Amino acid sequence: MERKLFTALQGDNAGALNDSLSAQGFRRSQNVLYRPSCADCASCLSARIDVAAFTASRSQRRIIKRNVGLERRATSPWATEDQYELFRRYLDSRHADGGMADMDVFEFAAMVEETPIRSRVIEYIDSDTRALAGVCLTDVLADGVSMVYSFYTPDRPKDGLGNYIILDHIEIARSAGLPYVYLGYWVPGSQKMGYKAKFSGLEVYLGGKWQKLKDPDAFEPTQHPLSNDPIAEQVSNIALPDMAHRRR
Repeated sequence: MERKLFTALQGDNAGALNDSLSAQGFRRSQNVLYRPSCADCASCLSARIDVAAFTASRSQRRIIKRNVGLERRATSPWATEDQYELFRRYLDSRHADGGMADMDVFEFAAMVEETPIRSRVIEYIDSDTRALAGVCLTDVLADGVSMVYSFYTPDRPKDGLGNYIILDHIEIARSAGLPYVYLGYWVPGSQKMGYKAKFSGLEVYLGGKWQKLKDPDAFEPTQHPLSNDPIAEQVSNIALPDMAHRRR
């Protein structure tokens, strides 16, 4: 049974609240911030990349070279038909049985457009065909960029597009002088989440603080992520009934 801690993201201080709680392991979904709060499981760990500590591996440099023909285009958070068509192809290929598999165009538009903070849609365009190859909904935080959700064409399996989008966000953060790229949650031992642990400079939020991840294969959390964390007490009584929520 999955359990999450929620709080609303609204009002004039929405940006400051998002900055503060993102730095404490929370993630945004539309106008809600959430974090896992399971009683007996500590498997879902917030992850971010320390840009200054990141060095591309040989395989990651090859991924960058393979995608040199992609053009980055940053737009306002507005959903388009091309984005939704690519989103459907991505889900049908990669996550046909996942929690987002039944999202229709209206739910997709809400995911992209319902944001009370500074968000951008980063599109990746094939310079030869002008086709949309990848998309990432990205929040701009005080200390970094947060990759809320990304998807890409399944027609280029050898190009490593998912990893390339992360690598490009590292460059975006570096160019903007921002220290972190927030990746969402990493689950030790999960094959689908394993790609995140391949980025040097990775940190996980555990025990109320960010810790450098030295050896992903040997990592075992020793306590629940909310243990000894005062922020949990501040928001634990906030409830948002009847609010649909999807997460990366």
